Amino acid sequence: MTSTKEAPVPAGATPPAPARAERPVARRRGRFGPKTVPYLLILPALIAILVLLGWPTLQLFAISLRKLDLGELVRGQMVWIGFDNFTTTLTDPEFWEVTVRTLVFTAALVIATLLAALFVALLMRHLGPVVRIILQVTLVLAWAVPVIATTTVFQWIFDQQYGILNKTLDKLGFDGFIGYSWFSTGTSTLTVIGLLILWQAVPFVAFTLYAGLLGVPQEQYEAASMDGASPWQTFWAVTWPSIRPILTMVTFLSVLWDFKVFGQVWAVRQGGPDGGSTTLPIYLYLKGVAGSHFGAAAAIAALMLLVLVALTARYIQLLVRTKEADIS
Repeated sequence: MTSTKEAPVPAGATPPAPARAERPVARRRGRFGPKTVPYLLILPALIAILVLLGWPTLQLFAISLRKLDLGELVRGQMVWIGFDNFTTTLTDPEFWEVTVRTLVFTAALVIATLLAALFVALLMRHLGPVVRIILQVTLVLAWAVPVIATTTVFQWIFDQQYGILNKTLDKLGFDGFIGYSWFSTGTSTLTVIGLLILWQAVPFVAFTLYAGLLGVPQEQYEAASMDGASPWQTFWAVTWPSIRPILTMVTFLSVLWDFKVFGQVWAVRQGGPDGGSTTLPIYLYLKGVAGSHFGAAAAIAALMLLVLVALTARYIQLLVRTKEADIS
């Protein structure tokens, strides 16, 4: 052990001052702190979103405040009428009839899609490898077929004279379906359109839910089985908490997709018969493009956009609550 000796200080002399400890040299910080860097990284994407989506949205609201029919469009006139387009639209009984029909159609379609997709996802989890692969390939093929091609096939299936469905029901003993028209009323037409959309929507949702099911540890199912839980109790105690966030996401996406669906509805009966299958996107097209009332159509589109923004805000609120619950 090394010992240190202090040098003797003569009487009356001032002892030397202790050596000052050197301060560490502070590192020079950059211009942007660590909390600012993530925002700078997403800044180009935000700018691109504002340019590609923000500017068209502003143009949409600007057009909705103008009287823009075919004559004003040809002459290049700027006729500002304020909120008259919104007032006319909101006081039109046809608009509210179409809106209620669209909301009911969307809700029924989303519920049917989620139930069918959840059933298929649970089925894929319990099937053998060979049968599961066959089912997955079938789902991918159903999802990959173009919309117009699938619509044409469904029109042939439900055809009044030559449809295979009516012929099959006739062979099974249902004579009342000979020459039955599935497109005679708006309700039956929307039912056929709903089956068509369901056929193409289920594969994506089913694969998404199946991916969430694969993330559930097998040990949790084994523990539930050892505790004597029934299959229904196991589903609510183990499966449901694990797939609930994914189910919320696909529900939100399904609402957005089904609310603004256009191709299938227009390709089947163009909103007929007698407007019985007209939804808001079809109503918007008939007002804007077919009727050449672009200002009124812009007002309808702005109202639809507000509904979608409200749904998006609700989804973000649910997402934040889920994250806070996971953190706590």
